[in-house]
Amino acid sequence: MSDAPTTAGDGSRTPKAKSNMSLWARIKLFFRQIIGELRKVVRPTRKELWNLFVTVLVFVAIIMAIVALLDIMFGELAFLIFG
Repeated sequence: MSDAPTTAGDGSRTPKAKSNMSLWARIKLFFRQIIGELRKVVRPTRKELWNLFVTVLVFVAIIMAIVALLDIMFGELAFLIFG
């Protein structure tokens, strides 16, 4: 057996090989993996971003209305019970 770290078929290091790596090598591997994942991120276009923004605003407004109505109802109920 060699002392070199082994890699899986996809190029990632196996858990056993990670335990044999030095602290700095593991830190470098961690940041390389972060950069690799960030390169896979697909950023939305301006139109998609606007649509998502409007969708979130509408959803928040609806939830606010529901919570406000429930608050008013429970407040009136408490007023009726405790007068």
